[in-house]
Amino acid sequence: MTTRPRQGSAGTPASGKLPLPELAEMKQRGERIVMITAYDAPSGRIADAAGVDLILVGDSAAMVVLGHDSTVPATVDEMLMLTRAVTRGADRPLVIADLPFGSYQVSDEQAVETAIRFVKEASADAIKLEGAGVMLSRVRALTGAGIPVMAHVGLTPQTATMLGGFKAQGRSAAKAVQLYDDALALQAAGCFSIVLEAVPSPVAARITEALDIPTIGIGAGPDCDGQVLVWHDLLGLYEGHAPRFVKQYAELAPTIGAAVERYASEVRNGAFPEEKHTYSMTDKELAVFEEALAEVRAN
Repeated sequence: MTTRPRQGSAGTPASGKLPLPELAEMKQRGERIVMITAYDAPSGRIADAAGVDLILVGDSAAMVVLGHDSTVPATVDEMLMLTRAVTRGADRPLVIADLPFGSYQVSDEQAVETAIRFVKEASADAIKLEGAGVMLSRVRALTGAGIPVMAHVGLTPQTATMLGGFKAQGRSAAKAVQLYDDALALQAAGCFSIVLEAVPSPVAARITEALDIPTIGIGAGPDCDGQVLVWHDLLGLYEGHAPRFVKQYAELAPTIGAAVERYASEVRNGAFPEEKHTYSMTDKELAVFEEALAEVRAN
């Protein structure tokens, strides 16, 4: 897989880890930011080779990888394992770890302790948390500890029940104003970027225009500074209900299913493995082996 080398701010090819301040510069240049979720080393390598800027190790893994009905059951240990895998596979993209539900809501101290684990144990470059309000204090505590924070407003899956389910947010004028104010407050608290999920396009556009930090949209229209999609949705690997904002760039589930069916069939009918898939030994060593077996059987 090949991709055009990304150009640095001086027009020279960039190398190594994407510097965090580069994201704000990309916004100023009008250069779109590409973010994708990933949950293991192979997907991290593929995303890196494709030129993706940011990789989110999302708690969406609870649904698309671990088989839960929501993101809430994801644990810190599970997310640490997945983040470690992605950071082993990805080199240049910034890897952002989702803090799972229950790991930062209790206090600023809990949030910092959890985030430190992701930085130290999983080599995450930054963390993401959901919401505003009391989360402003969390953001200030985390950035004060030297940990970069990406915020997430609009549809926040961890608290979807309180929002009335998985549906668009900010569709009334009052709620749109609240989202706008929340975004400005999160920027002031120190976030380097904000995810806008399931937000009306005009609202996302106004928020993006008002902020100095980049917005990453998912179901928030084309005017955000960047976009994110879930790995399994993008590749057609997830068989659950797909939100309207998902675009499938491939349908790999049928291809994978057909491959597994063919494998099963060939195992059952003896077509696999063929001779080219097996290892041999010299006739001399085989003869010695058979003699040794004969002695064992005789005893």
